[in-house]
Parts: sequence; C-alpha cells; structure tokens
Amino acid sequence: MLTYIRTDTPASGNESHAVLLLHAFPLSASMWQSQIECLGKAGLTVIAPNAYGIEGSVEKEFWSFTEYAHELSILLESLKIGKATIAGLSMGGYQAFEFYRLYPEKTASLVLCDTRAESDAPEARATREEFIHAVEAGGAEEAIRRMIPNFFTAETYIKKPELVSHVKDIIRKQPAKVITAAMRAIMMRSDASHLLATINCPVLVLVGDDDKATPPETARSISSRIPGAQFRVLADTGHISNMEQPEEFNYALLDYIENIRTH
Repeated sequence: MLTYIRTDTPASGNESHAVLLLHAFPLSASMWQSQIECLGKAGLTVIAPNAYGIEGSVEKEFWSFTEYAHELSILLESLKIGKATIAGLSMGGYQAFEFYRLYPEKTASLVLCDTRAESDAPEARATREEFIHAVEAGGAEEAIRRMIPNFFTAETYIKKPELVSHVKDIIRKQPAKVITAAMRAIMMRSDASHLLATINCPVLVLVGDDDKATPPETARSISSRIPGAQFRVLADTGHISNMEQPEEFNYALLDYIENIRTH
C-alpha cells in the first residue's frame, strides 16, 4: 500500500478533475505541497503518492516502474478515480510514461516535467551503479552530497537557503536501502522514446531554463515528438522546477488543466 497526500475538493458536476503528482528522486510527495494547495483551491482532486519505502509506503527491496504503475492504478481505483492527469517530475516523469503505456484509458492528460524519454546509456548506468555503492556506504548524506548541487540555479543556493535545507531534510528522512532501490528502478526503466508518437491525450512538457540534468533541448525533443504537445520553459529555474519557482509552475500547470477540462 502506498501512502499519499490528498486534497479532495472536486468542483461540481462534470468539471471535476483529478491530478496524480509523481515525485522526483530521491524526494517524497511533500515536494508537491505548493501544487497540492494551489490545485486544491481551484477545486481539483489531487493525489501525491510516495514511492515504495518513502514516508510509510510499503517497502520493497527490488521494484520496477511497471510494478509501481500497477500500484498507482490500484490506488486510483481505491479512491474511485477513473481518469487523472498524470504529472511527473524527473523520476516521476519516467513513471508517468510507464503509467500511460499500461493505462492510457486512465490517463486524462500528461504533464512531463524536467524529465527524459530515453533509457540510460551505458555510461549513465555505470554512474548510477557507483551512486548505489556510495549510498550503501554513506547513507542519505551521500545522496544529499551528490544530488543537491544538481537541483537548482546558482542564485537559489544563495538567495533561498531555506529551500535547499528543506530539500536536504526530505532526503535525510530516507533509509539508504530505500534510496538505492529507487535508483535501481530508474536504471531498469524502459525506453519511452517509441511511445511518444503514439500518445493521443493532451500533453504539457515543462522544463526549467537552467535545468542541467534534463536541459530544455531534451524537453523540446520530447514535445516535438508528441502530437499536439504544449511546451513551456520556466525562467530562472533548475531541475526541481516546481519547488524553485512554485508560482510560475503553478500558473503553467493550472492554466493547462483548466484549458483541457473545459474543452
């Protein structure tokens, strides 16, 4: 069973719309707090689950995004949600691709944030293997040391130290074995490149203009291969765009959802 954060204030009649928010590695559903509050105020049903082993979700030593997508489907069914917008950032984007592949009928739309469609090249897999060994030896602090420098723009580390500390605290809560299990799932993910041209639901691709992990050209490539996809770049923003520039991110997300649910 997965734990999750939920805001359930659906609008009346046929205007009700559900949004499933899938978090980045190695964070938790709490990274979506600003979006949960914003979308909830707009009358949307919002569910932000924690991946396996995080914040009370059932722990699994080995798991895949396929297994996780099935778990997400079960979660939606338990909440009596037939379809939802699936929004994922970074690792959450990989999970969104897999959910759509398995459950297109349950996908009202996709929001792909700061992510990529391709599977890992051999060099990337080797880097992830080394990361796993380092975290096994050094725990969550090693994950913090390696991940935090890649998350934000240079200015944010200076002007928003409280945000950086908050993100460190989220990672620090996680046992090493939970972090490494998620990294293995990332390594094992399927290549979603072939899926892009077949996606027939509305899609928004969002990216920070200073995202060094999955740069704007990567996001633009995803958008260009999905028929009718919308593409937006957020200014002065790095990889964890929803936390670094929450107001701009929320505006883009809510504007997109409002448009698709009224057409």
